[in-house]
This record gives sequence, C-alpha cells and structure tokens, in this order.
Amino acid sequence: MNSTPWRAPLLWRGAQTLARAAVGLLGRLEVTGDVPDALRRGPLILAANHISPFDPLVLAAACRARRVAPRIMATGGLFRAPVVGALMRHAGHIRVDRGTAAVHRSLEAAADALAAGSVVLVYPEGRIGIAPGMWPERGRTGTARLALASGATVVPVAQWGSHEVLPYRAPRGMLRGLARALARRPVIRVHFGDPVPLHDLPRNSPGGARQATDAIIDAITDALAPLRPDEPDQPRHVDPGRPVDPGRAHRRHRV
Repeated sequence: MNSTPWRAPLLWRGAQTLARAAVGLLGRLEVTGDVPDALRRGPLILAANHISPFDPLVLAAACRARRVAPRIMATGGLFRAPVVGALMRHAGHIRVDRGTAAVHRSLEAAADALAAGSVVLVYPEGRIGIAPGMWPERGRTGTARLALASGATVVPVAQWGSHEVLPYRAPRGMLRGLARALARRPVIRVHFGDPVPLHDLPRNSPGGARQATDAIIDAITDALAPLRPDEPDQPRHVDPGRPVDPGRAHRRHRV
C-alpha cells in the first residue's frame, strides 16, 4: 500500500457538510448502521443501490454523518461540465466513461485509490436501476472484480426515499420534484450494512466475479428491505417517467 495514505481535501469535506444541509432542507435524513473504525479511512468499497439523480447528495450527507469521505465513481459527464468537473477532479473523485473503450481506466483508477488507502463509493448496478419494484437490479461485475483484485472490504449501503426528491428523468421535472419535497420533506433512509464475505470466492475467474457480484447485490437488497417495510412490492411514490425493465431484475432478492 502507498506509504502516504490519501486524505480527503478540505473542499470535499466542506461539500459533504453542505450536502447534509441540502438534504436536511428537502427531507428528513435517517442514517443507521456504521462503518467499522478500522475501515473508516480505507481501503474500503462502499457499494450502494442507485434509485435517483439525488443519490450522490444523499450518500455524501450520510457518509459525512458516519465520518467517511469517499471518492465517488461518477459518470464522465460530470467531469466534462464547467466548474463542476474541476471540483470533482480536485476532490479526488473517479471518472467513469460508460460505453467507451476507456471505461477500464476507471477500474484502474479505483484500484490505485484503494491502494492509497481511500474509501471508494460505487454503484454496482452501473446506473439508476429500472428493475421492477425499484429493487436493486442485476449488478455489473466491475465492483466485484475491483474487490477481488484489491482485497478491499465491501460494505453494502442501502438507501430509500431519494426518488421522492428528484425524478428519474431530471432535470426534466426537477423543479416540480424539489417543490414537492420542500413541502412534504420525505423521510430519506440510508443504512450501512455488514461487510460482504467474499474471501472464499475465486479471484481470477469470470465465475468468481459473477458470484461476488450476486453476493454484493444480495447484501444491498437485504439492507434495503428494512428501509421500506410498508412497500415490499411497489414504492408508494410512483414516478411516471421511470421505465421498468423486468429483464434487469436481480435473480433473487430477500424481502
């Protein structure tokens, strides 16, 4: 491991504090579970479900509540945006150019970040999920391959409620969603689960990566179920702009 562990810039820690204020304005944040003290400064992978464009603010706020400053694997579009891109790079976040030949570079950058002692936040689904019922969809193997190659611990992070703030197709409908959230202040729940046991899985085979991916998605699903006890099949808040693809359903989940 790098002899000089990476430490989150003051800019990013300040942004997390602002995220807590923003989430508190638009909803009522409830954070449960924790990150083991020995892992709080990495190397650690936080694997979260992805349900809304509002998720990054929610997770930044929740991580701040647990004294964790993760480096987020985020879409390349954010890094190309004026000002925002420069801030993302300065904060140490990791660019993911999905659908391009350069996408493998994001895993290399994430591996380097873990080697430097960072906490890396990833979305194993690879996008905002569109599986039925808003349960985690079938995961992509990048997170598992990263975990198996680095040996870093994976902690599942489940969230629920951010879909009531920003719609799937934001910025379309964003102002309406924000106004509704300001008026209703929905409960937004985040739970940090127990580490996912991956040590017995083969590290250098496609089968091992698939098994690890399923284990990670199972763990996120298990952590999510208690956050939505009255919504086991379908969410109460229905976003008419969100597509549903039964073909993306995870092969099993526990509720």
